[in-house]
Amino acid sequence: METTPCDLRWPAGGATRVPYRVFSDPAIYQMEQEKIFRGPIWHYLCLTVEVKNPGDIRTTWIGDTPIIVTRDENGELHGMVNRCAHKGALVCLKERDNKKSLTCVYHAWNYKLDGQLRGVAFQKGVKGKGGMPEDFDVSKHRLQPIRVSVVAGIVFGTFSDEAPPLEEFLGDRITAFLKRNMDHPLKILGTHSQMIHNNWKLYAENVRDSYHATLLHTFYTTFKVNRLDMDGGIILSEKKWHHISYSKRATLDAAAEYTSAEVHSAKYSSELDGPQLLQAWDGFDDQITHSIQTIFPTLVSQLTLNSLAVRFVVPRGVDKTELYWVFLGYETDTPEQEKMRVMQANLTGAAGLVALEDGCINSFVQRGTRGSDDKASFIEMGGKLAESNESSRATEAAVRGFWHGYQTIMGFHE
Repeated sequence: METTPCDLRWPAGGATRVPYRVFSDPAIYQMEQEKIFRGPIWHYLCLTVEVKNPGDIRTTWIGDTPIIVTRDENGELHGMVNRCAHKGALVCLKERDNKKSLTCVYHAWNYKLDGQLRGVAFQKGVKGKGGMPEDFDVSKHRLQPIRVSVVAGIVFGTFSDEAPPLEEFLGDRITAFLKRNMDHPLKILGTHSQMIHNNWKLYAENVRDSYHATLLHTFYTTFKVNRLDMDGGIILSEKKWHHISYSKRATLDAAAEYTSAEVHSAKYSSELDGPQLLQAWDGFDDQITHSIQTIFPTLVSQLTLNSLAVRFVVPRGVDKTELYWVFLGYETDTPEQEKMRVMQANLTGAAGLVALEDGCINSFVQRGTRGSDDKASFIEMGGKLAESNESSRATEAAVRGFWHGYQTIMGFHE
């Protein structure tokens, strides 16, 4: 059943103007669950390394719908809604598990790892009395399946039969860069999550906003981790929905005029008491030392020096979002390389030296836009189009790309 269409009319200017109402309207939030999260879109579910063995189980989310990912005894991956076919209770309660079947604790309905119902407690009743009616057919009851597909060690899922093949949804350049970072034997180094007090789309904007890092993340600027006076660029997918932002630490232009004039944290030379935090090795031949890659709507793949991570957000209401972090290494890393990755993980995350500012600033926007449904943001840094620019990251092109996709899926028109 579809939600009632919203009466929102998008302001003139398309993706350069975003009505603040989209961050606070419960009706729009419900529309998003139907059109985006249960629509023809591929969503991050988990990593294949989390479900690599037969019987492995991983619970996750698509929007506000709980999901189970399993690997069965034949090695096949399955995705299904974490909702018993009997009375709707959660079937899997742990984030990770390994079992031969799935059993709902409420009435012990038992399912195969592909979601098919195996059996029902007291199906024949007790002492010939009660039980299911004679026409009850186990084969006609199962956990609701979803489509799953894998690229670069990432399991994606969708409710829709109309979603195109996954790599077509991503596009060639996005797929290739995702494989650059992630298509290796992965090893999970650590995980955590945090609640941020803002609408999920504000975080989606934030990770596509390439030029705020020089201004807001003063640690990056001061210690020359990621700055706009490094060579870098923005790549948008063919559909504009996904993006890559990258920079090259070795090509810092120390003479850039704006640095000393406009960015306070770039004026001074500072040293760390623990300089090993920023020691790194060249993991790739292209000189890229920092990259943020987004997959519409909620996935981020991040490489900062040698700190590799995926982040994904789960909406927890119109003004609350859970942000998950999974820090990664490669199985081929030496002990020294793994130690460096773990050390650099301190740059980001809920208590990191950098990313805590994003959770804070997004809540400022949530609070600042509340009660201003008739107003809109102004997104014209770098022009008015959503297009790639591999000569400058002083642009909001990727932000405009997100809103282009959002308008398209939601059906909001000027």
